Amino acid sequence: MTMKIKIADLYDLSHTIAAPLLERFEYPWEALAHIKEFILELGPTLPADEFDNPAEGVWIAKDAKIFDSAYIGSPLIIDHEAEVRHCAFLRCPAIVGKNAVVGNSTELKNVILFDKVQVPHYNYVGDSILGYCSHTGAGAITSNLKSDKSLVSVKDFATGEVVETGIKKFGAMLGDHVEVGCNTVMNPGTIIGSNSNVYPLSRVRGYVPANHIFKDPGNVVEKY
Repeated sequence: MTMKIKIADLYDLSHTIAAPLLERFEYPWEALAHIKEFILELGPTLPADEFDNPAEGVWIAKDAKIFDSAYIGSPLIIDHEAEVRHCAFLRCPAIVGKNAVVGNSTELKNVILFDKVQVPHYNYVGDSILGYCSHTGAGAITSNLKSDKSLVSVKDFATGEVVETGIKKFGAMLGDHVEVGCNTVMNPGTIIGSNSNVYPLSRVRGYVPANHIFKDPGNVVEKY
């Protein structure tokens, strides 16, 4: 396999409270079906002097900032100094990392946000994992279901390589330090390697290698 799409290729697990979950698997999408149960396992073990438990299945760090207008679903963990802004919709399950930002009118569903992730403005993030310090510009979304409802494949359009995931709902896996431009749509099965950038207004599908710039589907160039 030439695609670098394993968990070890994409993520530094020292930057997420979800490391014990991800360590169980080889590929990141394999963890998606287990986020809910992991939260319900981990939540009761979190120190009560650091995390509030305001509702069943919900644990929020005492130093996190949650706007009153945000919808807080369950199960959910919000780690230290994270910020959930005006009218965010956390319908869950979700893990929001340390110092992460979930912005105004952003929706999360079945996701892991590593520490310092920013999804700050009008984003939809579903069935996805976003690595350390990754950032999505305003209006960028993950599309997590194909129009024909078929199972999702990960494709490298440069080489023709295809990996079958065996699952129907799969948004995007962003490696550490990925930057996604405004109003980008990441189609089902998108994997973007660490330290890569995506131009605004892009339609991304398949695999983008680490340390590259996605300008358009036929123009993905190495960063120098």
